Amino acid sequence: EVQLVESGGGLVQAGGSLRLSCVVSGFPVADYAIRWLRQAPGKEREGVGCISNSDGNLYYEAPVRGRFTISSDNAKNTVYLQMDSLKPEDTAVYYCAREMFCYSGPDHWGQGTRVTVSS
Repeated sequence: EVQLVESGGGLVQAGGSLRLSCVVSGFPVADYAIRWLRQAPGKEREGVGCISNSDGNLYYEAPVRGRFTISSDNAKNTVYLQMDSLKPEDTAVYYCAREMFCYSGPDHWGQGTRVTVSS
């Protein structure tokens, strides 16, 4: 069974850091892309970035570029989202999702982890 489980969310002050984890099971993360997305209260879900493990490509959306870093530990079947210099507008539920390749469209989602950034 394909599963993705996020963790690491919480409450942090503006300017702080958090690291989210996405532990996957039921498939080798090395053979897929993992995309991070988020949904802020009252807003539509938006992309954060993506790691394509098959070719090592990384992509970041403009609002987080330079502040967020995606990495993958294939041995642990885990993908990380390191979030630095957090802003109140980063407050959202963060999801990881499996894609065949970056931006091909998710076929499995995690349940999400909540991040709250206070000003």
